[in-house]
Amino acid sequence: MHELIRNEKLRNIAIIAHVDHGKTTLVDAMFRQSGVFRANQAVEERLMDNLDLERERGITIAAKNCSVIWKGVRINIIDTPGHADFGGEVERALSMADGAILLVDASEGPLPQTRFVLKKALEGGLKIIVVINKIDRQDARPNEVLNEIYDLLIDLDATDEQLEFPLLYAIGRDGIVSKEPDCSGKKDLFVLFDTILNEIPGPAFKPEMDFQMLVSDLGYSDYVGRLAIGRIHNGSVRVKDSLVAIGEKGEIIPLKVSKLQIYSGAKLTETDEAQAGDIVVLAGVEDVKIGDTICNRLAPAALPRIRVDEPTVSMNFLINDSPFSGKEGKYVQSGRIKERLEKEALRNVAIRVESSGSRDGITVKGRGEFQLAIIIETMRREGYEFCVGRPEVIFRYENGVKMEPIEKLMVDCEESFLGVVTEKLSIRKGKMTNMVNKGKGRVRMEFSIPSRTLIGYRDEFLTDTKGTGIMNSLFDGYGEYRGDCLSRYTGSIVSDRQGKAVPYALYNLEPRGQLFVLPGDPVYEGMIVGEHNRGNDINVNACKEKKLSNMRAAGKDDNVILTPARQMTLEQAIAFIREDELVEVTPLSIRMRKAVLSAQKRHMLRPRTEE
Repeated sequence: MHELIRNEKLRNIAIIAHVDHGKTTLVDAMFRQSGVFRANQAVEERLMDNLDLERERGITIAAKNCSVIWKGVRINIIDTPGHADFGGEVERALSMADGAILLVDASEGPLPQTRFVLKKALEGGLKIIVVINKIDRQDARPNEVLNEIYDLLIDLDATDEQLEFPLLYAIGRDGIVSKEPDCSGKKDLFVLFDTILNEIPGPAFKPEMDFQMLVSDLGYSDYVGRLAIGRIHNGSVRVKDSLVAIGEKGEIIPLKVSKLQIYSGAKLTETDEAQAGDIVVLAGVEDVKIGDTICNRLAPAALPRIRVDEPTVSMNFLINDSPFSGKEGKYVQSGRIKERLEKEALRNVAIRVESSGSRDGITVKGRGEFQLAIIIETMRREGYEFCVGRPEVIFRYENGVKMEPIEKLMVDCEESFLGVVTEKLSIRKGKMTNMVNKGKGRVRMEFSIPSRTLIGYRDEFLTDTKGTGIMNSLFDGYGEYRGDCLSRYTGSIVSDRQGKAVPYALYNLEPRGQLFVLPGDPVYEGMIVGEHNRGNDINVNACKEKKLSNMRAAGKDDNVILTPARQMTLEQAIAFIREDELVEVTPLSIRMRKAVLSAQKRHMLRPRTEE
């Protein structure tokens, strides 16, 4: 058995952290200081967040690669999402790395999703560099945060070697890194670059082995077709080489590389040859899936596939059969929707697409409702029009016992809101597992709670804590079913006819609950126009106009002044609907509706006990 040799001209490193702890901003600073840009070049902020949705929401959704050169060594940087719903992205990204920078906020400390990503990095045996970021915050507490990081690593069964991590302090926004908590006097990130070169090992390979590459990501180019992105584990590759891909069941697909690219800064540059350890993009490779091994035709040998956690949430996608179908969307056919979802499943290893029982239904399984909401939002921007049902958790049965996904929930709120938060979570079958009160006015609590009861709670939590509470959750495995729980304690106000909403009618409906439509909005029979104060649904006429007569009223005719309607975002709508309701998604509108539009048919389907 030959010894492993390391390629010292390369370093592959992933940046991992919780949402909003500053990963993408730090990558920006690394670009600026490594000479990727000219001195006078205009550079936009958060360069790596190149999707519109990422820029709008300020989060990273897809893992992306880039590279910088430091002291003659190419450092490939993989920017990963911090949100646990995009766990599939994290697992793909870590399969290409030899080390990881763990970025932690100097005030918030390691949060649940830091735990999720760090667990994956430790399982992969990656060398960790800890960077405590935002050290200039007024409420920074670096020493306590460092202790929390040690506790977290010990809790995740880190080895002694992994516990002896290099520690750095940073102000990522200003591009400053220091070995001491006091960053004054420092002006650059040079310490970070040097630490990466000294502490992270170069990629290892077996010199006697032929070319092997694990496909970690797929791309698409209008000019050269399907792109396979991944790291070369052994050997080297040249353009026009005859290669094969080994599929999931061991099937062999012949390939010919038409173009070979490597990362230079945030862009791709063509090259004739790539060596072991390089992260490369191969063009001209059809029929390749994530997790396949691309290798030499004469010596095919498969690498271990990327394994991702099982999906925990499913959602039904249906064609839009409302009276307004086809008016706003470009693609409305079930075949087009299914084709688009299958294309998404090719690129995103964490989701699965299956046919549902109904003729035009498609079931999509994923990690969480947020991940599915991002897919829906992306599709509506591309011109698709369809309906989606309420997210449902995927149950399992073990030895005849019903099991359900359980979340670990961390809540940080002011002491005065402690009662209302614990009461609401206990109604939703949550169990408190830990509570820390440092006597500074804020309390930190941990709960174990079923995933299904957490759907739709976030908005309620923000209302209860007057917008000051922080809530983070993380999938914590399957546990025994904790009993039934209502998804919503209020009913729906449902329109009983088609037309345009009229101010006079809406004004008279206001005492019944909160409305979702504005005067002039088109409505149809079965469309949900508001949330009823009580637990039952009511059918109403939102198009009713004031009867005009030639008699003067005793009081003067007042102008109708309406309370502002609640404009529902996509995530709020998905969380709001009940089992018998759907969200109608089009490029221009988000409407909620009953699955059965006709009031008469709904009445016939209703169980007799409700009457």
